[in-house]
Amino acid sequence: SKRTSNIKNKSNNKVGNKTNVGNKNRVGNNNVNINIDNSRHVNNVRNTRVRSSSVRYTRPPYVYGGFHYYCHHPYFYFPYRPFYWGPYYHPWGYFVTTLATTAIIVSIIDDDDDDDKEEYHYDNGTYYLKTEDGFVAVQAPVGAEVPSIPKEAEQVTVNNTTNYYYGGAFYEKNSDGYVVVPATAGTIVPNLPEGGEEVKIGDQTYVQFGDTYYQPVQIEGKNMYEIVEVKEE
Repeated sequence: SKRTSNIKNKSNNKVGNKTNVGNKNRVGNNNVNINIDNSRHVNNVRNTRVRSSSVRYTRPPYVYGGFHYYCHHPYFYFPYRPFYWGPYYHPWGYFVTTLATTAIIVSIIDDDDDDDKEEYHYDNGTYYLKTEDGFVAVQAPVGAEVPSIPKEAEQVTVNNTTNYYYGGAFYEKNSDGYVVVPATAGTIVPNLPEGGEEVKIGDQTYVQFGDTYYQPVQIEGKNMYEIVEVKEE
């Protein structure tokens, strides 16, 4: 059975004050992708479900191809540029031969997929799956519970409650630490990780991660993203 083990410094790296969404914590090193092997098959589909927004939409949806795309803010295009969350952040596909001694095996809460026996390892905000010759960074699995998240995590408001956002994953705080939760439509985030794809839907361009669409918006002069709620006509 899955368990959490070898947890060290449980009180470290708790999230403190709300961070400035305009922070400039981007890495300027062009070699940041040097260990990414795009030929590796990585399963990044566990975190693509979207929960509905609890706030009523006052804007009409964008309609195209038999689908309605709902957002609370108007569309404002700007190019997708992946964001890096400081020195410990590793994008999906990043490969290492060994993990640090601080890495733990994470427990999956309410995991009803009995066929998924994969064991996830967690270290400093990054999740890994074991491969034949090492470990590869993957998308955070929904339901994973970890004792702490990096201090670079940002507070975001989700259905009038506070969640935490780091590396493309959303977390809810509980008595034992933090649990990865699905993305919720209407959530505003200041940046997106590597692994997304710009997709053209009619005359609008979204950034897609699995089944999750992010609409570029501008709020108080800052470029942001809003998670889209997609409904069939």
